[in-house]
Amino acid sequence: MIRINQLKMPIEHSRKDLIGKVASILKTDANLLEIEVIKRSIDSRKKPDLYYVYSVAVRCKDEKKILNKAKSKDISFYEPKIYHFPECGKEKQTHRPVVVGAGPAGLFCALLLSEMGFCPILLERGKPVEERQTDVLRFWENGVLDPSSNVVFGEGGAGTFSDGKLNTSVKDPSGKIRYVLETFVKFGADSSILYENKPHIGTDVLIDVMKNMRNFLINKGCEIHFSSQFVGFETNNGKLQSISYRNLKNQTVSHLQTNILVIAPGHGARDTFDLLYQRGLFMRSKPFAVGFRVEHPQSMIDAFAYGNQYAGKLPASPYKVTSNFPGGRGVYSFCMCPGGYVVNSSSEEKRLVVNGMSYSGRNSKRANSAIIVSIQPEDYDAQNPLGGLRFQEMLETKTFELANGKIPQQLFGDYKKDQVSKDYGDYDSCTKGARAFANLRGILPKKMEESFIAGMEHFGKIIPKFDRYDAILSGTETRTSSPVRICRDEAFESNIKGLYPCGEGAGYAGGITSAAVDGMKVAEAIILKYAPMA
Repeated sequence: MIRINQLKMPIEHSRKDLIGKVASILKTDANLLEIEVIKRSIDSRKKPDLYYVYSVAVRCKDEKKILNKAKSKDISFYEPKIYHFPECGKEKQTHRPVVVGAGPAGLFCALLLSEMGFCPILLERGKPVEERQTDVLRFWENGVLDPSSNVVFGEGGAGTFSDGKLNTSVKDPSGKIRYVLETFVKFGADSSILYENKPHIGTDVLIDVMKNMRNFLINKGCEIHFSSQFVGFETNNGKLQSISYRNLKNQTVSHLQTNILVIAPGHGARDTFDLLYQRGLFMRSKPFAVGFRVEHPQSMIDAFAYGNQYAGKLPASPYKVTSNFPGGRGVYSFCMCPGGYVVNSSSEEKRLVVNGMSYSGRNSKRANSAIIVSIQPEDYDAQNPLGGLRFQEMLETKTFELANGKIPQQLFGDYKKDQVSKDYGDYDSCTKGARAFANLRGILPKKMEESFIAGMEHFGKIIPKFDRYDAILSGTETRTSSPVRICRDEAFESNIKGLYPCGEGAGYAGGITSAAVDGMKVAEAIILKYAPMA
């Protein structure tokens, strides 16, 4: 096949136009071409002239001859990256492998193990996604929290209720990322995620994707237990022998004999980290960041990104801003949700944390992003591997107390003045969950507050009015990434042999796609070592 990069097309064009342009570049008959879009993005650097920029794969007659005549560096031979399952090892499994956590890492680990005949058992403390959705909506409507079924815990993990963004900076020559995206499409995601520059599925679509994936796993021999919380394990001479889990519906504890345990918790599973640390798993603290959700009119962001001519005519635009200040404090946007909602994503009683979410249409008329400040060792007890967890808990407790469990909000101008806001400005907030005005000053350490304000003002020089007085802040975004890493060796095992830390919560990923890829890596390590179940 032939690959063409940097192929520019006007914003308003048809597939026929695209094929015609390819035929013109390759000097061949358009009727003899088959094209596949590899990547598509919008080039808005020279507003008001905007373009779609494509990378396409072309199948046509006389490909070698065309390539030999090509004089452009943007035309080259193309071979698609196809993921190949690893060869199985020879060591016999004494019992079925167990995977703890049905987020993207656990699901894709279980998927590969199931495909290769390992018949894993998947434990998830939360509920199936359709039951979980009911619990989440009830929490947003009346504040009744189920600590085991919420925005954080349940089938699909936290990403299910945070837009389903799939962009990642992970480099992957083996085709794992493509496999992850194709798997989502197979189970119901729109095929555009295979080529859009910043793909997302949308929370509404992800719910069906998760149900379809579950049914596939079950048909492949994976045994899934929901409302089943991992509560312990037993070893012999440093090797895993068995695990225990509690049925949260009747509180009975069951035991499973196994010599393979994949721990893939979300980074909200603090009780699991406490348990593992107490049982002697090697851990260390890792960098993380916290801050506030910041809302702007989506029309303002679109006008900046596209210009007035195309604002409102193109998909809601994302943005990315970052800055560094003396002393090593970084301030940057995280998990940006175009046309989204600020959501109460609490998972513990008397603690409150916010996140961002979009539906597939991204049409709420508000843009929100976490504007977060990097944590430094002096901010918390960095010598304690779990010190970051304790710091997060402290921030979430303070946030809950500010508005008695409602999302505390404040206009940016009032935040700078250290005063409670009385009303919204030119626009109001799009939230999931009750909200109330409060003074967010005092939640973060003073130096972090200063960095947050400086960052917002700096971003106002990049995106006009980003630091406007009535920009809406919601507190507090604490769970941007795991503050702890469960150590593992080159074989992906912890210091307890047979126990494999995996995914974002364990400290090895930063989003849906990278977590799924890490789940695949861990599955590969198991497959390469062991033989399938007889």
